Amino acid sequence: MESVAAAEAAGAPVFPQPRECPYQPTPAYQRLGEAGPMHEVTLWNGARAWFVTGDAHARQLLSDPRFSADRARPEFPVVLPRFDAAIFKPLYLIGFDPPTHEVHRGLLTAEFSLRRVRALRPAVEQLVGERIDDMLRKGPPADLVRDFALPVPSIVISELLGVPYVDHDFFEEATRGLLQAADEKAADAAGQALLDYLDKLLTIKQREPDGRVLAKLAEHLDEEITRHDLLRIALTLLVGGHDTTSMMIALGVVTLLEHPDQLDLVRADPEKMPAAVEELLRIVAVTDMAGVRVATEDVEIGGQVIKAGEGILVSSSMTNRDSAAYESPYTFDIGRTGSKRHLTFGFGIHQCLGQNLARMELEVAFRLLFERIPELRLAAGLDELPWRRGGTMQGVHELPVTW
Repeated sequence: MESVAAAEAAGAPVFPQPRECPYQPTPAYQRLGEAGPMHEVTLWNGARAWFVTGDAHARQLLSDPRFSADRARPEFPVVLPRFDAAIFKPLYLIGFDPPTHEVHRGLLTAEFSLRRVRALRPAVEQLVGERIDDMLRKGPPADLVRDFALPVPSIVISELLGVPYVDHDFFEEATRGLLQAADEKAADAAGQALLDYLDKLLTIKQREPDGRVLAKLAEHLDEEITRHDLLRIALTLLVGGHDTTSMMIALGVVTLLEHPDQLDLVRADPEKMPAAVEELLRIVAVTDMAGVRVATEDVEIGGQVIKAGEGILVSSSMTNRDSAAYESPYTFDIGRTGSKRHLTFGFGIHQCLGQNLARMELEVAFRLLFERIPELRLAAGLDELPWRRGGTMQGVHELPVTW
């Protein structure tokens, strides 16, 4: 395997690269997008993969069964050292191919359906209102991540799964340790701590079922899933159900405050909030990868042959800015038509199970926050914020605000 420096010198830029702006991709990615829909990039270990920036190419690749999502395959592209950890091989609900994928997902479809999410909305509205009450009672300044963006989705996913929110300090810290680990050893340690916690909780649910998702999954043990499967499904739901949504709330607030003309449109007409959320999802895309796959056989697309064993990385931030799919793709415009076709939640059979829940949480959080605190503003410059670095997931560790 060639060195990273040699591969980059041969025309395959390093991936990933950190953003310089919370709502725009790195200039290196932008240059690739302008040059065409698909390019080779160099990973940390010297391996190469195809970096997909074209919307049409992405949809074709993500719906083609000749591309596997199974992270246990030896050729599967490992985009960061932590993803070499056993905890990510495979990643349940994301990293299995059919028919196993359909079995796991089928156990949860009703729990994350649009009907179920609509029934949850009043409780989420009450929760968001209570968090804003607490912020107002304490007075400015506030850390929007600690006081609002993180607790809202953490409480929601805890209630849905049946995880005691009193344990949130533990599972939030362990999640950070998993998703921001420097290497596979640290990732496995954080992941195992979460699995051990969920294993003890599952034993309680089996003895005292409460009708929540974890207890409902336990009803399928030994019939459709093993205990090993159940715990890793629960891990994916717990981690994915709060971290990405919390960062989307935080970076969404930053983006709206940095575009006051668009924020004014939402304030003047709250009915525009669903469209604003879709445009925020399109332009922010906190998880830069809409999909990671490996070819199981040679596949031709757009005149380029992707050979068996080669990996593809579908960039949500760049496919969401494909000029063939969007007019003025780098402009944040809540009046845009077609924003909902973005690939932030992926595409095909592996698209995000929790997207209905995430959309609802974002709509409620943004609407009530700006209604209740109309003077909300950042208490630090963008260059002063403690950004997450070194990964494919964007975010901030803190977000100082005042009013």
